[in-house]
Amino acid sequence: MITADAPASILIVGIGNVLRGDDGFGPAVLAEVQKGSLPAGTRLAELGIGGIGLVHELMDGYDLLIVIDAVERGGSPGDLYILEPDQQQMALSAQEVGGTDMHAALPDQTIKIAKSLGVLPAQVRIVGCEPGDMEDVMLELTPPVAAVVPQAANAVREIIASFLGAKTGAA
Repeated sequence: MITADAPASILIVGIGNVLRGDDGFGPAVLAEVQKGSLPAGTRLAELGIGGIGLVHELMDGYDLLIVIDAVERGGSPGDLYILEPDQQQMALSAQEVGGTDMHAALPDQTIKIAKSLGVLPAQVRIVGCEPGDMEDVMLELTPPVAAVVPQAANAVREIIASFLGAKTGAA
């Protein structure tokens, strides 16, 4: 049970390239999340385009990982997704891990590597947004994606509250 003496350890990461329009969704939401208070034991990290930096962060040991990223799932720009990866299907073989370019690994590959190395928390959530434009060099999000940034930050807070409530036995 999590107590004041032993708070949950939560890692929230914003992934994305802020120079590529809607690919900067993760960092934008992370900045919004930082505006509010967070429970003790919470670490926020902007990891750019991800890669092996996420695995390095996870080596510190966490109870919950929340990844914020632009995700293409075939919806309309600005559609918000809360995803829970199936960890049973995540592990990679040693050969697959060894064959992965650790500098260019995409977030889903990185999560699989972390699972294979035994550093992925039992609880993982992805807060994703369907991007509009990630190809052009631009510093701002497109309007439909920018509009859901506050909603995504609230989703992160709700995930944390739900996680902490379940861990402490609160309703």
